[in-house]
Amino acid sequence: MPAYHSAFNDDQTVRSVGGIALLPIKTKNRGPAPPPADPAADDIIDEAISLYRANSFFRNFEIKGNADRVLIYLTLYIQECLGKLTKLPNLIESQKILATHAVQNFAIPGDATFPLNAMYERPANRNDAELVKQYLTQLRQEASVRLAQRIFEDDKPSKWWMCFAKRKFMNLPGVGTSQ
Repeated sequence: MPAYHSAFNDDQTVRSVGGIALLPIKTKNRGPAPPPADPAADDIIDEAISLYRANSFFRNFEIKGNADRVLIYLTLYIQECLGKLTKLPNLIESQKILATHAVQNFAIPGDATFPLNAMYERPANRNDAELVKQYLTQLRQEASVRLAQRIFEDDKPSKWWMCFAKRKFMNLPGVGTSQ
């Protein structure tokens, strides 16, 4: 059984930088992501959160488009966030921790500490690298908000989410922060 791929791979109108599709997202955070054409439709973050538990069982993932690279990045980021949420008691604490984690310094494709350099292209120039950094920061911020809201039910973490905290997608520890 193959892994679940992004439905946004087919969209040829999306700009790509360094092999990462700059997909539209529903967010209030500032950044380079374009606004979605249909605000009611799911975006890449909704897709990553809903596919996370199924995709976390796979050790291999065949990339079928640049949107899959965004999906992989978000899957690894969600994995990292779940690890941070294991000891947190409530939604408010979790939102604070994840908001801080989202904006911490992190590696981008092409950096020596980025775990997926074999699957991603290095940005062509400094402007593209800055654009990728801003886009990934915007994705991390919005994913953190949505994930915390999805996991915490009645101000307690859902056991159906937290049981995936120790799973390793593609045997990778996460996208991590650079030191």
